[in-house]
Amino acid sequence: MTITKLERIRKSVITLLMLAVSILFLLPFIWMLSSSFKIEADVFKYPIEWIPSQWHIVENYREVWVGKFPFYKYYWNTVKVTVLTTALSACVSALAAYGFSKIQFRASKYLFLIVLATYMIPHQAILVPQFILYRSIGFFDSHLGLILLSSFSVLGTFMLRQFFMGVHNEYIESAKIDGAGHWRIFWKIAFPLVRPAVATYAILRFIWTWNDYQNPLIFLRTDKLYTIQLAMQKFTTINGEFYSLMMAAAVSAIVPLLIVFVIGQKSVIEGIALGGVKG
Repeated sequence: MTITKLERIRKSVITLLMLAVSILFLLPFIWMLSSSFKIEADVFKYPIEWIPSQWHIVENYREVWVGKFPFYKYYWNTVKVTVLTTALSACVSALAAYGFSKIQFRASKYLFLIVLATYMIPHQAILVPQFILYRSIGFFDSHLGLILLSSFSVLGTFMLRQFFMGVHNEYIESAKIDGAGHWRIFWKIAFPLVRPAVATYAILRFIWTWNDYQNPLIFLRTDKLYTIQLAMQKFTTINGEFYSLMMAAAVSAIVPLLIVFVIGQKSVIEGIALGGVKG
């Protein structure tokens, strides 16, 4: 047996193992999706019916979306908070990253170290000061406060700074010779070169904000302002004995994340590839 055949066999075995592991990871989601289509009596039937014998799609999802506890209100809240937070955070992080990587001044390195050091502080340690501050300035129990809370990211600044440092300084110097300021250099030269990295961070920020439970729990009090995560908790409390409805609600909460990842996966791959290119 030649080395080429051995290599093909090895690759085939690895591929089959990865496929088996992938299926194992997907089984809980498949069961959740299947359960959301079933009548309540069939959810825990053994052996498991992966394909429902009685479909109950319209009734389950209608109860979730427009029933006694309508999800569409909380969906809108979550979409608004998540989209605005993602856009603002990506913009602020990109601008800060460009400033720390391409604008040189005496204390730039020390200022960046101070910003980076704040990342070592656990978020739970500053919740009480944040709560007191937000309540005193009127941002408590509002979507604006929730948006601003997650719009300034040390991790995003650090991550994007590494990519901006990969932009050759010759481009910046040439633009300065032509009379361009930093704002024009950022939008016309630096930002297009690191766009996949910004898109990657934006997708991650979207997922983190959509799944955020702690901040809405602490900084929101009014029911009509709840995000999808708080709505899921309340929906589970009200319909705790109806697992088919809870699975339908969980599927509804996950679908936007899947859509965003499918649409943005090309940018994620480009961002990873860009991070692997040096010089």
